[in-house]
Amino acid sequence: MQTVRQIAQDIVAREGGFVDDPDDPGGATKYGVTIHTMRRLGLDLDRDGDVDTRDVQALTRTRAVEIFVAHYFERPRIDDLPQILQATVFDMYVNAGVQAVKILQRLLREMGYRVAVDGLIGPQTTRAARQAAEPDALALRDAYGVARRNYYFRLADRRPSSRKYARTRAGGKGGWIRRAEEFLSKRYHLDQAAFQQRVATWG
Repeated sequence: MQTVRQIAQDIVAREGGFVDDPDDPGGATKYGVTIHTMRRLGLDLDRDGDVDTRDVQALTRTRAVEIFVAHYFERPRIDDLPQILQATVFDMYVNAGVQAVKILQRLLREMGYRVAVDGLIGPQTTRAARQAAEPDALALRDAYGVARRNYYFRLADRRPSSRKYARTRAGGKGGWIRRAEEFLSKRYHLDQAAFQQRVATWG
């Protein structure tokens, strides 16, 4: 069983090093920590009076793990969710913020639970998630993984500049889709034909 720190270390490894992609709304990013997050936390690492790209470049893996554990796991109370959901919701929270929780809440509503879709993990969401996990925890994790993958597809449908994150230049699964499927049972992974069918309208 992985600890939260080990999960955070996996996220850092998955996110990779420094990037500054103009198509990424997150801006300059290193190990998954965006410049916006660093400004919000006041992380002026070079102590020059502001938080800019140089501070992002100076971020260490250890500091990134600490940020994720404190601000993307503990603060949003992901540890209150059933254990089987924690790694995937944590990973998605790093990638998409409160949308990670809203995806879960919409899923729970579809399952018949009375949950507000507000992006906050409170007693209502925690109770519903625990009840949903009781009959088949793995099925709940897989349902969340599929919902997460669909979120990425819909985002790429609406925003052509984001399609490069969902589909590679060679036409295979992009980072977003591979990332979602890391938390899915193999039988729910899209094969290449199904993937190509899903993205056919992208041109």
